[in-house]
Amino acid sequence: MISLSGVGVSFGARTLFSDVSLRFPPGRRVALVGGNGAGKTTLLNVVVGNREPDQGTVSRPKDLRIGWLPQDVVDAVGESGTVLGHVLEGAGHILQFETELRELERRIEHTTDEAEQERFLGRYAHVQDRFTQLGGYEVEAEAHRVLAGLGFAPQDADRSTGELSGGWRVRVALARLLLSKPDLLVLDEPTNHLDLDTIAWLEQTLADLPGGLLFVSHDRDFIDAVADRIVEVAAGTATEYTVRGGTTAAEQGGFASFVAQREERLAQLRAAKSQQDRQLAQAERFIERFRYKASKARQVQSRIKAVDRVERIDIPDHRQLVARFAFPEPQRSGRVVAELSGVRMSYGDTAVLDGVDLVIERGRKVAMTGPNGAGKTTLLRLLAGSLSADAGEITLGHNVDVAVVDQHQAEVLDLDRTVVEEFRTALGERHRQVNARTMLGAFGFPGDLADRRVGELSGGERTRLGLAKVMASPVNLLLLDEPTNHLDLASRDVLEDALLAYPGTVLLITHDRHVIRGVADAIVEVGGGRARWFDGTFEELQSRRAANPGARGGAPTSRRPADGRPAGTSPAAGSGNGRGGNGRGGEGRGGEGRGGEGRGPVDKRRAAERRNARHQATKDLKREVARVEKELARVEARVAELTRELADPDVYADGNRVKGLVAEHGQAKDRASDLMTAWEDAQTRLEQAEAEIEDRFA
Repeated sequence: MISLSGVGVSFGARTLFSDVSLRFPPGRRVALVGGNGAGKTTLLNVVVGNREPDQGTVSRPKDLRIGWLPQDVVDAVGESGTVLGHVLEGAGHILQFETELRELERRIEHTTDEAEQERFLGRYAHVQDRFTQLGGYEVEAEAHRVLAGLGFAPQDADRSTGELSGGWRVRVALARLLLSKPDLLVLDEPTNHLDLDTIAWLEQTLADLPGGLLFVSHDRDFIDAVADRIVEVAAGTATEYTVRGGTTAAEQGGFASFVAQREERLAQLRAAKSQQDRQLAQAERFIERFRYKASKARQVQSRIKAVDRVERIDIPDHRQLVARFAFPEPQRSGRVVAELSGVRMSYGDTAVLDGVDLVIERGRKVAMTGPNGAGKTTLLRLLAGSLSADAGEITLGHNVDVAVVDQHQAEVLDLDRTVVEEFRTALGERHRQVNARTMLGAFGFPGDLADRRVGELSGGERTRLGLAKVMASPVNLLLLDEPTNHLDLASRDVLEDALLAYPGTVLLITHDRHVIRGVADAIVEVGGGRARWFDGTFEELQSRRAANPGARGGAPTSRRPADGRPAGTSPAAGSGNGRGGNGRGGEGRGGEGRGGEGRGPVDKRRAAERRNARHQATKDLKREVARVEKELARVEARVAELTRELADPDVYADGNRVKGLVAEHGQAKDRASDLMTAWEDAQTRLEQAEAEIEDRFA
């Protein structure tokens, strides 16, 4: 178990954080959140041992295996060796047993001394047992499974890592760490380069890992799915919250539970500070009134000493520098902002886009989703004019002004300039008419922060500066490619609000489900060479998929673009007609219509019968699943509570208490195991009942 006690880190005269005390026992899953520049990455480096704290101590067992995925992991992967070879290096501690087994086999074969042979056979049995326990015979199959989960096609295993783009090398590094199954896995923003399906796979994989987990993320859905604790780095320290279990967590998610607990804590601190302020004011009034009265001298001195001894309550300032994005009013565009007709785009022999038809109308907020390498960024660049299509037509509407926020926007900044100097390069001749410092203040760089060197900024702060540069001019079509990468949660919220208020048209690539859910009123699914329009919200699309798993399209298609990306799996997404018959979108009102239902009285009656049959067949099972889930959450919370108590060294001073805690902990774990089995059984019966109804009405 790693523990931090009174840890603090400073940069020059600036204290980043201080008095941080945390524990990371086995099995705990901790999300680290906080504003850009608050010190999250620095705290991770302290935990893994890459940086010594300026104050306090870090206790780290010598035999503890730590897996570390920094944001700049690309260079660590290198350009030599194959994808599979690099991933298997993560299982080096397992494969060394295989090497020893081969050596022992050689010695057993060539040794004639019976005593020596007996000794080798004993060692061989021990090593083979350990090798089997660690899954040594399945390690290569596990490596392939992890690579597939992270979006690699089977043939990519033999590719050289030198052929991969930076984002795919990050996946290779992550696969290596997952295969290693360390005692503590430490990840710094692991979802930045992943698509939605891969993020969902990673959530499940991390939830099943046997060791502990510590990660930085700004993705609420990811935090909800994985973390049982949230540690917030803010106001110069770190505060821990338990978010697994409880009413708020069960109903709204772990992140909502964290916010509710933090607000409750701050309210208690404010009340305590208010009471303390009243008591101090009363004491100071007494001191002032009787300071020069000899008969009260002893009482005055007593109160002065009491006031000096009081430990003042400070209310943490959770106001963060957030990007208050303000958009200049653009000119009004024509009704049709952009139109693609029969667009084809290839990399080498592979058609990334093939016959894409798409119409974007004024004022729409459109999110583009799909696997990495499916063609989302290519489609955005075609609209921006930075790429030319191999075939087809791309037309921008009347009075359309375009601005592009590229996912690598922050990488082209001049690190030697100050923030204000770099920002002025985007204003050009307009810099005399525009108050650059006022605009930078709106983007989270007020006062002296505008005079910091760009090289001193955190990744999120550089992203914010890149956004500020692009959005300094009035435009009516925003093309955004992963604009939330490295942005903290508060800045994401403000960006989301600004995009909702933005009077122009937005085409957005993002894998942040919370942002898609909050902003998009239409979704384009890119894959299989097509772009498929869904005229509705992300929640509606998810509901449709849940009701009809086949709605994603046909069989996966393996592709290998020539730009350094490995093959991904892309759903063959249908015709991709952007307008589709009499409505917007080939999947919405035109094209397929509304899922083929509702086209006549007979169809309507049959659909109603199916819904009623489904309800009658599953209502009791759904209640059972919900009941078991609720009980399981309660028991798991108790297991976590008992585990925390047993991790406290002070508890072992009372032998009887320890004995009782150990017994209760064992009983709670057994109960949790039984409930998990009951949940799996109920869930299986529910799925079978739903499948039977679907078969009956097929």
